[in-house]
Amino acid sequence: MAISISVVLLLVVLTVIFLRSGKLKISHALVCALLGFYLASSSLAADIHHGLAGAADVVSSVRP
Repeated sequence: MAISISVVLLLVVLTVIFLRSGKLKISHALVCALLGFYLASSSLAADIHHGLAGAADVVSSVRP
């Protein structure tokens, strides 16, 4: 578990650096995809799912 958390943190840091630089190359996209796979298999997956579902509910309840 400690190894996967450190890998997730490393991938988060790399993703933020790539996004802030403004240039997203193929290698950067692969790092972002790996981050997604690691987050999906981590214990944070349920919290992320509930947070995104809540955000989607809030957005869908807004009337123009």
